[in-house]
Amino acid sequence: MKNFALIGAAGYIAVRHLKAIKDTENKLVAALDKNDSVGILDSYFPQADFFTEYERFDRHIDKISRTEKKLDYISICTPNYLHDSHIRTALKHDAHAICEKPLTINPWNLDGLIDLEKQTGRKVYTVLQLRLHETIKELKRQIDAAPKDKIFDIDLTYITSRGHWYFASWKGEEQKSGGLTANIGVHFFDMLAWIFGKMVKSTVHVYEPKRASGFLELERARVRWFLSVDAETLPTEIRKKSQTTYRSILLNGKEIEFSEGFTNLHTELYKNILAGNGHGIKEAQQSLEIVHAIRHAQPLGLQGNYHPFAKKEIEFHPFYKNRRDFSYYS
Repeated sequence: MKNFALIGAAGYIAVRHLKAIKDTENKLVAALDKNDSVGILDSYFPQADFFTEYERFDRHIDKISRTEKKLDYISICTPNYLHDSHIRTALKHDAHAICEKPLTINPWNLDGLIDLEKQTGRKVYTVLQLRLHETIKELKRQIDAAPKDKIFDIDLTYITSRGHWYFASWKGEEQKSGGLTANIGVHFFDMLAWIFGKMVKSTVHVYEPKRASGFLELERARVRWFLSVDAETLPTEIRKKSQTTYRSILLNGKEIEFSEGFTNLHTELYKNILAGNGHGIKEAQQSLEIVHAIRHAQPLGLQGNYHPFAKKEIEFHPFYKNRRDFSYYS
Protein backbone atom coordinates (compact mmCIF):
# COMPACT_ATOMS: atom_id res chain seq x y z
CA MET A 1 0.00 0.00 0.00
CA LYS A 2 1.37 3.39 -1.07
CA ASN A 3 0.75 6.66 0.75
CA PHE A 4 -0.73 9.56 -1.21
CA ALA A 5 -1.46 13.24 -0.63
CA LEU A 6 -3.82 15.29 -2.79
CA ILE A 7 -3.49 18.99 -3.58
CA GLY A 8 -6.73 20.42 -4.96
CA ALA A 9 -9.25 18.19 -3.18
CA ALA A 10 -12.32 20.38 -3.83
CA GLY A 11 -12.12 20.46 -7.62
CA TYR A 12 -14.42 18.41 -9.86
CA ILE A 13 -11.54 16.28 -11.20
CA ALA A 14 -10.30 15.39 -7.71
CA VAL A 15 -12.93 12.65 -7.27
CA ARG A 16 -11.41 10.69 -10.16
CA HIS A 17 -8.07 10.70 -8.37
CA LEU A 18 -9.67 9.74 -5.06
CA LYS A 19 -11.40 6.84 -6.78
CA ALA A 20 -8.18 5.79 -8.51
CA ILE A 21 -6.23 5.80 -5.24
CA LYS A 22 -8.91 3.69 -3.57
CA ASP A 23 -9.39 1.35 -6.56
CA THR A 24 -5.67 0.58 -6.58
CA GLU A 25 -5.86 -0.24 -2.84
CA ASN A 26 -3.69 2.63 -1.68
CA LYS A 27 -4.17 5.24 1.04
CA LEU A 28 -4.73 9.00 1.08
CA VAL A 29 -3.10 10.40 4.22
CA ALA A 30 -3.40 14.16 3.61
CA ALA A 31 -5.28 16.61 1.38
CA LEU A 32 -5.12 20.34 0.72
CA ASP A 33 -7.54 22.86 -0.75
CA LYS A 34 -8.19 26.52 0.04
CA ASN A 35 -11.90 25.69 -0.14
CA ASP A 36 -13.36 23.43 2.53
CA SER A 37 -16.18 21.90 0.47
CA VAL A 38 -14.50 18.51 0.53
CA GLY A 39 -17.19 16.25 1.97
CA ILE A 40 -16.39 13.87 -0.89
CA LEU A 41 -13.41 12.73 1.22
CA ASP A 42 -15.86 10.90 3.49
CA SER A 43 -16.78 8.59 0.61
CA TYR A 44 -13.18 7.54 0.07
CA PHE A 45 -10.74 8.47 2.85
CA PRO A 46 -12.50 9.94 5.90
CA GLN A 47 -9.35 9.51 8.02
CA ALA A 48 -7.20 11.69 5.74
CA ASP A 49 -5.84 14.86 7.35
CA PHE A 50 -7.17 17.98 5.64
CA PHE A 51 -5.76 21.50 5.38
CA THR A 52 -6.93 24.77 3.86
CA GLU A 53 -3.55 26.50 4.21
CA TYR A 54 -0.54 25.47 2.16
CA GLU A 55 1.93 26.29 4.95
CA ARG A 56 0.26 23.93 7.43
CA PHE A 57 -0.02 21.21 4.80
CA ASP A 58 3.67 21.65 3.91
CA ARG A 59 4.68 21.39 7.58
CA HIS A 60 2.48 18.31 8.06
CA ILE A 61 3.89 16.32 5.14
CA ASP A 62 7.40 17.30 6.22
CA LYS A 63 6.65 15.87 9.66
CA ILE A 64 5.14 12.62 8.41
CA SER A 65 8.08 12.14 6.03
CA ARG A 66 9.96 10.93 9.11
CA THR A 67 7.31 8.35 10.03
CA GLU A 68 5.75 5.23 8.52
CA LYS A 69 3.27 7.53 6.74
CA LYS A 70 6.02 8.90 4.49
CA LEU A 71 4.48 9.96 1.20
CA ASP A 72 5.11 8.01 -1.98
CA TYR A 73 3.01 10.20 -4.32
CA ILE A 74 1.36 13.62 -4.34
CA SER A 75 -1.54 14.01 -6.77
CA ILE A 76 -2.15 17.52 -8.12
CA CYS A 77 -5.57 18.79 -9.24
CA THR A 78 -5.06 22.53 -8.83
CA PRO A 79 -5.51 25.40 -11.35
CA ASN A 80 -3.14 25.13 -14.30
CA TYR A 81 -0.84 27.99 -13.33
CA LEU A 82 -0.09 26.32 -9.96
CA HIS A 83 0.88 22.92 -11.38
CA ASP A 84 4.56 23.79 -11.74
CA SER A 85 4.85 24.95 -8.12
CA HIS A 86 2.95 21.98 -6.68
CA ILE A 87 5.01 19.50 -8.70
CA ARG A 88 8.09 21.04 -7.11
CA THR A 89 6.48 20.62 -3.70
CA ALA A 90 6.03 16.91 -4.33
CA LEU A 91 9.57 16.31 -5.52
CA LYS A 92 11.15 18.36 -2.76
CA HIS A 93 9.27 16.22 -0.23
CA ASP A 94 10.75 13.09 -1.79
CA ALA A 95 7.46 12.03 -3.43
CA HIS A 96 6.57 11.34 -7.03
CA ALA A 97 4.10 13.81 -8.60
CA ILE A 98 0.93 12.83 -10.50
CA CYS A 99 -0.30 16.02 -12.12
CA GLU A 100 -3.35 16.86 -14.17
CA LYS A 101 -2.70 18.40 -17.57
CA PRO A 102 -1.22 20.72 -18.62
CA LEU A 103 1.94 20.22 -16.57
CA THR A 104 2.92 23.85 -17.18
CA ILE A 105 1.49 26.85 -19.02
CA ASN A 106 4.63 27.36 -21.11
CA PRO A 107 6.59 24.42 -22.57
CA TRP A 108 10.03 25.76 -21.64
CA ASN A 109 9.17 25.48 -17.93
CA LEU A 110 9.39 21.71 -18.34
CA ASP A 111 13.20 22.03 -18.39
CA GLY A 112 13.31 23.04 -14.73
CA LEU A 113 11.13 20.07 -13.77
CA ILE A 114 13.41 17.69 -15.66
CA ASP A 115 16.40 19.08 -13.73
CA LEU A 116 14.54 18.66 -10.45
CA GLU A 117 13.71 15.04 -11.32
CA LYS A 118 17.43 14.40 -11.74
CA GLN A 119 18.28 16.13 -8.47
CA THR A 120 15.65 14.32 -6.38
CA GLY A 121 15.45 10.96 -8.10
CA ARG A 122 11.64 11.31 -8.17
CA LYS A 123 9.36 11.25 -11.20
CA VAL A 124 6.73 13.58 -12.60
CA TYR A 125 3.74 11.83 -14.18
CA THR A 126 1.01 13.54 -16.17
CA VAL A 127 -2.58 12.60 -16.99
CA LEU A 128 -2.83 11.67 -20.67
CA GLN A 129 -5.87 9.46 -20.26
CA LEU A 130 -6.92 9.30 -23.92
CA ARG A 131 -3.82 7.21 -24.61
CA LEU A 132 -5.48 4.53 -22.46
CA HIS A 133 -8.88 4.60 -24.21
CA GLU A 134 -9.40 1.31 -26.05
CA THR A 135 -10.79 2.95 -29.19
CA ILE A 136 -7.88 5.38 -29.36
CA LYS A 137 -5.35 2.59 -28.82
CA GLU A 138 -6.93 0.62 -31.66
CA LEU A 139 -6.80 3.69 -33.89
CA LYS A 140 -3.08 4.07 -33.19
CA ARG A 141 -2.52 0.42 -34.11
CA GLN A 142 -4.30 0.97 -37.43
CA ILE A 143 -2.30 4.10 -38.24
CA ASP A 144 0.99 2.44 -37.28
CA ALA A 145 0.15 -0.44 -39.64
CA ALA A 146 -0.68 1.87 -42.56
CA PRO A 147 1.93 2.89 -45.19
CA LYS A 148 4.34 5.37 -43.59
CA ASP A 149 3.86 7.94 -46.36
CA LYS A 150 0.04 7.97 -46.05
CA ILE A 151 -1.38 11.29 -44.84
CA PHE A 152 -4.77 11.21 -43.08
CA ASP A 153 -7.48 13.88 -42.97
CA ILE A 154 -8.97 14.52 -39.54
CA ASP A 155 -11.89 16.63 -38.32
CA LEU A 156 -11.81 17.04 -34.54
CA THR A 157 -14.82 18.61 -32.83
CA TYR A 158 -15.18 18.98 -29.07
CA ILE A 159 -17.91 21.08 -27.46
CA THR A 160 -18.43 20.97 -23.71
CA SER A 161 -20.95 23.52 -22.48
CA ARG A 162 -19.95 25.81 -19.62
CA GLY A 163 -21.96 28.48 -17.80
CA HIS A 164 -21.05 32.05 -16.90
CA TRP A 165 -19.07 30.83 -13.88
CA TYR A 166 -16.39 29.49 -16.24
CA PHE A 167 -15.28 32.96 -17.34
CA ALA A 168 -15.47 34.44 -13.85
CA SER A 169 -13.13 31.71 -12.57
CA TRP A 170 -9.42 31.20 -13.17
CA LYS A 171 -10.34 29.20 -16.27
CA GLY A 172 -11.41 32.43 -17.97
CA GLU A 173 -8.00 34.07 -17.45
CA GLU A 174 -5.36 32.97 -19.94
CA GLN A 175 -2.64 34.04 -17.54
CA LYS A 176 -3.83 31.33 -15.15
CA SER A 177 -5.30 28.68 -17.45
CA GLY A 178 -3.37 28.88 -20.70
CA GLY A 179 -6.61 29.59 -22.54
CA LEU A 180 -9.43 27.54 -23.96
CA THR A 181 -7.20 25.12 -25.88
CA ALA A 182 -5.17 24.30 -22.76
CA ASN A 183 -8.29 23.87 -20.64
CA ILE A 184 -10.33 21.55 -22.85
CA GLY A 185 -8.12 20.68 -25.80
CA VAL A 186 -4.65 19.73 -24.62
CA HIS A 187 -5.47 16.02 -24.18
CA PHE A 188 -6.92 15.86 -27.71
CA PHE A 189 -3.81 17.48 -29.16
CA ASP A 190 -1.69 15.01 -27.21
CA MET A 191 -3.72 12.13 -28.62
CA LEU A 192 -3.33 13.41 -32.19
CA ALA A 193 0.42 13.93 -31.85
CA TRP A 194 0.81 10.50 -30.21
CA ILE A 195 -0.89 8.84 -33.18
CA PHE A 196 0.07 11.03 -36.14
CA GLY A 197 3.44 12.49 -35.22
CA LYS A 198 4.97 15.85 -34.48
CA MET A 199 3.56 19.25 -35.36
CA VAL A 200 4.70 20.56 -38.75
CA LYS A 201 2.58 23.72 -38.94
CA SER A 202 -0.28 25.32 -37.03
CA THR A 203 -2.82 27.82 -38.39
CA VAL A 204 -5.50 29.46 -36.25
CA HIS A 205 -8.71 30.69 -37.87
CA VAL A 206 -10.77 31.69 -34.82
CA TYR A 207 -9.62 32.39 -31.26
CA GLU A 208 -12.30 33.76 -28.93
CA PRO A 209 -13.14 33.29 -25.23
CA LYS A 210 -15.85 30.72 -25.99
CA ARG A 211 -14.47 28.95 -29.05
CA ALA A 212 -11.32 28.35 -31.04
CA SER A 213 -10.66 26.70 -34.38
CA GLY A 214 -7.74 26.04 -36.67
CA PHE A 215 -5.79 23.76 -38.96
CA LEU A 216 -2.96 21.60 -37.64
CA GLU A 217 -0.47 19.81 -39.84
CA LEU A 218 1.19 16.78 -38.26
CA GLU A 219 3.70 14.41 -39.81
CA ARG A 220 0.94 12.03 -40.89
CA ALA A 221 -2.27 14.05 -40.66
CA ARG A 222 -4.06 17.21 -41.69
CA VAL A 223 -6.35 18.22 -38.83
CA ARG A 224 -9.24 20.68 -38.85
CA TRP A 225 -10.14 21.29 -35.21
CA PHE A 226 -12.90 23.11 -33.35
CA LEU A 227 -13.19 23.57 -29.58
CA SER A 228 -15.98 25.34 -27.73
CA VAL A 229 -17.54 25.83 -24.30
CA ASP A 230 -20.68 27.49 -25.72
CA ALA A 231 -23.88 25.45 -25.87
CA GLU A 232 -25.01 27.46 -28.89
CA THR A 233 -22.34 25.77 -31.00
CA LEU A 234 -23.77 22.31 -30.33
CA PRO A 235 -25.29 20.59 -33.39
CA THR A 236 -29.08 20.92 -33.51
CA GLU A 237 -29.67 17.18 -33.08
CA ILE A 238 -27.54 17.17 -29.92
CA ARG A 239 -29.41 20.11 -28.40
CA LYS A 240 -32.73 18.41 -29.14
CA LYS A 241 -31.56 15.51 -26.96
CA SER A 242 -30.70 18.00 -24.17
CA GLN A 243 -27.09 16.85 -24.29
CA THR A 244 -24.45 19.37 -23.23
CA THR A 245 -21.35 17.72 -24.67
CA TYR A 246 -20.39 16.69 -28.19
CA ARG A 247 -17.17 15.03 -29.28
CA SER A 248 -16.39 13.80 -32.75
CA ILE A 249 -13.37 12.58 -34.68
CA LEU A 250 -13.71 12.03 -38.42
CA LEU A 251 -10.91 10.06 -40.03
CA ASN A 252 -11.01 10.43 -43.82
CA GLY A 253 -14.72 11.20 -43.47
CA LYS A 254 -15.50 8.20 -41.24
CA GLU A 255 -16.62 8.69 -37.63
CA ILE A 256 -14.39 7.26 -34.89
CA GLU A 257 -16.83 6.40 -32.10
CA PHE A 258 -15.33 7.02 -28.66
CA SER A 259 -18.17 8.54 -26.64
CA GLU A 260 -17.98 5.73 -24.08
CA GLY A 261 -15.15 4.21 -22.08
CA PHE A 262 -14.02 7.26 -20.07
CA THR A 263 -15.24 6.16 -16.63
CA ASN A 264 -12.18 4.32 -15.32
CA LEU A 265 -9.34 5.86 -17.29
CA HIS A 266 -7.83 7.55 -14.23
CA THR A 267 -7.78 4.22 -12.41
CA GLU A 268 -5.99 2.64 -15.37
CA LEU A 269 -3.58 5.57 -15.37
CA TYR A 270 -2.76 4.98 -11.68
CA LYS A 271 -2.25 1.27 -12.30
CA ASN A 272 0.26 2.11 -15.03
CA ILE A 273 2.11 4.59 -12.83
CA LEU A 274 2.29 2.16 -9.91
CA ALA A 275 3.68 -0.43 -12.32
CA GLY A 276 6.37 2.03 -13.46
CA ASN A 277 4.79 2.73 -16.86
CA GLY A 278 3.25 6.19 -16.47
CA HIS A 279 3.52 9.11 -18.89
CA GLY A 280 6.32 11.50 -18.02
CA ILE A 281 7.44 15.03 -18.80
CA LYS A 282 8.81 14.37 -22.28
CA GLU A 283 5.53 12.79 -23.37
CA ALA A 284 3.66 15.94 -22.35
CA GLN A 285 5.94 18.30 -24.27
CA GLN A 286 4.47 18.04 -27.77
CA SER A 287 0.92 18.90 -26.71
CA LEU A 288 2.17 21.89 -24.69
CA GLU A 289 4.06 23.17 -27.72
CA ILE A 290 0.92 22.83 -29.86
CA VAL A 291 -1.35 24.78 -27.48
CA HIS A 292 1.39 27.39 -26.98
CA ALA A 293 1.63 27.90 -30.75
CA ILE A 294 -2.15 28.22 -31.00
CA ARG A 295 -2.34 30.68 -28.13
CA HIS A 296 0.25 33.03 -29.64
CA ALA A 297 -0.90 32.83 -33.26
CA GLN A 298 -2.65 35.64 -35.12
CA PRO A 299 -6.12 34.34 -36.12
CA LEU A 300 -6.61 34.46 -39.90
CA GLY A 301 -10.40 34.41 -40.00
CA LEU A 302 -12.38 32.14 -42.28
CA GLN A 303 -9.89 31.47 -45.04
CA GLY A 304 -8.11 28.36 -46.19
CA ASN A 305 -9.02 24.91 -44.90
CA TYR A 306 -11.12 25.82 -41.86
CA HIS A 307 -13.45 23.67 -39.76
CA PRO A 308 -17.13 24.07 -40.84
CA PHE A 309 -18.22 24.80 -37.24
CA ALA A 310 -16.04 27.93 -37.29
CA LYS A 311 -18.59 29.72 -39.50
CA LYS A 312 -21.08 30.40 -36.74
CA GLU A 313 -20.79 33.77 -34.99
CA ILE A 314 -21.10 33.60 -31.22
CA GLU A 315 -22.45 36.42 -29.06
CA PHE A 316 -21.30 36.82 -25.47
CA HIS A 317 -21.40 39.37 -22.70
CA PRO A 318 -18.86 42.23 -23.13
CA PHE A 319 -17.32 41.37 -19.74
CA TYR A 320 -16.07 38.04 -21.09
CA LYS A 321 -14.88 39.58 -24.34
CA ASN A 322 -12.01 41.32 -22.59
CA ARG A 323 -10.81 38.47 -20.40
CA ARG A 324 -7.86 37.58 -22.62
CA ASP A 325 -4.55 38.54 -21.04
CA PHE A 326 -1.19 37.93 -22.69
CA SER A 327 1.00 38.69 -19.67
CA TYR A 328 1.93 35.06 -19.06
CA TYR A 329 4.04 33.97 -16.16
CA SER A 330 7.61 33.25 -17.27
